[in-house]
Amino acid sequence: FSLSVFNRKTGEPPLINGWIPYLGKALIFRKDAFKFLLDQQKKLGDIFTVHIAGRYITFIMDPFQYVYVIRNSKQLEFHEFADKMASKTFDYPALSKGKFPDLKENLHRIYQYLQGKPLDIISDHMMKNLQDIFEWKCSQATDWETEKMYKFCCSVMFEASFVTLYGRVPAADGHKVISEIRDKFIKFDASFPYLAANIPIELLGATKKVRKELIHHFLLQNMTKWLGGSKVVQARQDIFEKYELLGDYDKAAHHFAFLWASVGNTIPATFWAMYYLLRHPEALAAVRDEIDHLLQSTGQKRGPTYNIHLTREQLDNLVYLESALNESLRMCSSSMNIRISQEDFVLKLEGNQEVGLRKGDWIALYPQILHMDPEVYEDPKEYKFDRYIENGKKKTTFYKAGRKLKYFLMPFGSGISMCPGRFLAMNEMKMFLFLLLAHFDVELVENKAVRLDNSRMGLGILLPDVDITFRYKLRS
Repeated sequence: FSLSVFNRKTGEPPLINGWIPYLGKALIFRKDAFKFLLDQQKKLGDIFTVHIAGRYITFIMDPFQYVYVIRNSKQLEFHEFADKMASKTFDYPALSKGKFPDLKENLHRIYQYLQGKPLDIISDHMMKNLQDIFEWKCSQATDWETEKMYKFCCSVMFEASFVTLYGRVPAADGHKVISEIRDKFIKFDASFPYLAANIPIELLGATKKVRKELIHHFLLQNMTKWLGGSKVVQARQDIFEKYELLGDYDKAAHHFAFLWASVGNTIPATFWAMYYLLRHPEALAAVRDEIDHLLQSTGQKRGPTYNIHLTREQLDNLVYLESALNESLRMCSSSMNIRISQEDFVLKLEGNQEVGLRKGDWIALYPQILHMDPEVYEDPKEYKFDRYIENGKKKTTFYKAGRKLKYFLMPFGSGISMCPGRFLAMNEMKMFLFLLLAHFDVELVENKAVRLDNSRMGLGILLPDVDITFRYKLRS
C-alpha cells in the first residue's frame, strides 16, 4: 500500500507513486534523496519514475546514458522551467510569457563577458578586490586572529564579488552598506530552498520583506552611484532599458537574481574547499608549496604591500590547487539536472533501450550518485586532494565497469543548463585560496566534524550543518 510500482504504458519506466495524495514520495525524497534514489536503483534498475509533489520525475541513473538526455535539448527543455522558478523566487515577470521578445536570448548572449579575454579582465578585477580585502585582514592580524570559517568565507567572497560585479559604494560607510546587503542576502538565502520548492513566500516569515529590501538596493538610482562596475552588469542594464514593459522594480529584481547566481553556490563551495584543506595537512602543504613555487618562479613577493598578478595560464597550471578544489566540489555538490519533455516522445538510449515520455514529464540526472560511486571513485567518502592528478598532470579519464566516462564531475550542471559563470566561479575560488595560503598561516581551532546540510539537496552546493572556528596570522 505504501509503495505502488507498475508499468503505466508499454515502454514507460516503473512508477514509484507513494500513498499520500499529491505529495507522493516528496517527504522521503527531501529527507535523504541520495539514499532514496540508490534504494530504488537497487530494486528497479537504472530508469524509474517517482511521483514527487504532483510531478512525475523520471531518473536516469546510468552515467553512460547522460549524453542521450543532454543531446536531446529540443524535446527535453530546461529554460522554461528555470525561468518559472527564478521569476517566482526573485519576483520578476517570467520571460517566457511573450511580453519581452528575445530578452532571454539577449541576456544569454551577455555571458560572452564571462569567457575568453573578457573573463581575464573580470578575473583581474576580482583578484585586485580580493587582495584589498586580504590586505585589510593582514592589517588586523598582528597575532592569531580567530573567526568562524563560513562567516569568514561569506564576508570575503560576498564583498569581493559584489564590488567586482556592481562596483564600489563610494560613501564613507561603503563597507557597511555592503555588509548590510550581505546580512539581508543571508536571511533570504536561508529561505531559498523553500521558494525553489514553490512554497508561497507569504508563509516564510520576513522573507518577502527582506527580498523587497534587497531588490530596492538594485534600483537604477542606487546602482548609478556605484563606481567601477563590470561590463557584464552594464550590458544587462543596457538590455533592460530597451524593454518599456519591464518596470524599474523588475529590472532591479533581475540584478538581484544575478547577484544570487554569482555567490549563492560560490560561497559554500569556497568554505568546503578551505575546510577540507585545513582538515588534511598533507593537502594543505602540497597546495601551499605549489603556490610558493609559482610566486618564486615569477619573481613575485607575498605580503600585504605586494600586489600578486596571476594569468589564466598560471591559474590553470596550479594542478594541486585545482584538484583539491574539484575534490571538495565532488563531495559537496548536489545539483539535480532537470529537463521537461515538450511532447510525447520516445527517448532512445544506449543498448537499444527506449523510455516512453509524456508531454510535461520531468527527466532528471542526479550527479551526486555518480560523484559517490565507488566504481568511479575509490573510497568516495574520503577526501583525496590529488584525486584529479595523474603523473603530475590533470587527470581527466575516469572509468566505470571498465569503460571511460564522458561525464565524471558535474558540479555546474550539464548541456544547456550548465552554469555560464562556471569559469569565473572556479577562478574566484582559486584566487581566494591562493591569497589565503600565500599570506597566512591557517589552522582549525575546533576538531569537530562538519557535515553536509541536506536541506538544499538537488539545488547546488550543500551548506555546512554548523560553522567551525579557525585562526590565522601573517606568515613569517
